[in-house]
Amino acid sequence: MDSQALRVYWRPGCSSCVKVKEFLSQLGVDYQSINVSATPEAMDELREMGVRTVPVVARGREYVFAQALEDVSRFLGKDVQMKRLPPEAYKVMRDEGTERAGTSPLDHEKRPGVFVCAGCGLPVFTSEMKFDSGTGWPSFFTSIPGAFEMKKDFYLIYPRTEYHCMRCGGHHGHLFDDGPAPTNQRWCNNGVSLRFIPK
Repeated sequence: MDSQALRVYWRPGCSSCVKVKEFLSQLGVDYQSINVSATPEAMDELREMGVRTVPVVARGREYVFAQALEDVSRFLGKDVQMKRLPPEAYKVMRDEGTERAGTSPLDHEKRPGVFVCAGCGLPVFTSEMKFDSGTGWPSFFTSIPGAFEMKKDFYLIYPRTEYHCMRCGGHHGHLFDDGPAPTNQRWCNNGVSLRFIPK
């Protein structure tokens, strides 16, 4: 067994294990699948790492208890998350670029559904949160709670609040206070950072 390869320790009947394996497959990440019920020495490996339950994602001697996909994302790192994206999406999500206004088809998307992070599939907005801001970027007056983390950027003369996916860290856009009621917020999102799933 290659100790430096990514390994997933799991057991049959474990719903969290299934979610972790599906998540990694969705990202296109290669890994060794280790069924601890069928591989007795695998439990010895886990015990040596100080772990007594699954799912566990490991590389070398480093590991993460994979009950939460957010923890798996942090363990993998942003580059792994982003490697399957098209170049224009990679530039925005990994390098904090900005797509040209008016270029995203999602700016005109009006069907009911959910907008998910293009990097990891985390639901971040619903269609009910969307409005036409006239800016040329998909805009929302709020977001799904817990979807994003915030930070200040100083690329322009004045500081702006930018937001990133809580799960994979991908850059999405900037938050402004010139939106409609009831929040008066405008979540100005790069279209390449989103994927739309219609109902």
